[in-house]
Amino acid sequence: MNAFIDFIMGPMVWISFSIFLLGVLFRFYQWIRLTRERERFIFTHFSFTYGFRSVLAWLIPFFPKSTRIHPVFYTISYLFHLLIFLVPIFLLAHVTLLEESMQWSWVTLSDPLADSLTLFIIGALIFFSLRRLVVPEVKFLTRASDFLFIGLVALPFITGFLASQQIFAYQWMTILHILSGELMIILIPFTRFSHMLTAPFTRAYTGSEFGKVRHARDW
Repeated sequence: MNAFIDFIMGPMVWISFSIFLLGVLFRFYQWIRLTRERERFIFTHFSFTYGFRSVLAWLIPFFPKSTRIHPVFYTISYLFHLLIFLVPIFLLAHVTLLEESMQWSWVTLSDPLADSLTLFIIGALIFFSLRRLVVPEVKFLTRASDFLFIGLVALPFITGFLASQQIFAYQWMTILHILSGELMIILIPFTRFSHMLTAPFTRAYTGSEFGKVRHARDW
């Protein structure tokens, strides 16, 4: 068991990030190739100025008009997407492992704050699941795979929280936390999770089209 834990905390981490990086490079190559073959107008319409302006505008909470129509959903969604990156990056246990293995270190969240933010993330995922079951227009577009992806996102945070609180079998929760986190990293370039890579470019193109072609704002 110890040898297995050493493997998933050592070589498997590097394998996961290597697959992730190769996947990202492949997907970007694929997107650029398909764009050149089928939608070359995207390069013609793209404007760094209008694109950057649009990305910046949509990063400001409640600045775009459409985000003020459903304030509760937008607030939960905005904080969720922010925290799923910040919590793992600034978690004390993660930074400690990096410091021990690579001598990298930075400021960390306190354990009580990290626990609270993790519970918020889990609660947000429950909210998104219920929304897909209750809101008619969202329910109509929902497929079983949507709940699978929500579960995949939830698993590292649930197991990580249980492991940090030493609830149930600590060792097994730690193993599940590590494996589910590595699975998430591997899947990002090859599944719908890739929207976290493409979203800034999609937003930048939309801003370019509105600003350069329509001479209007997209927020």
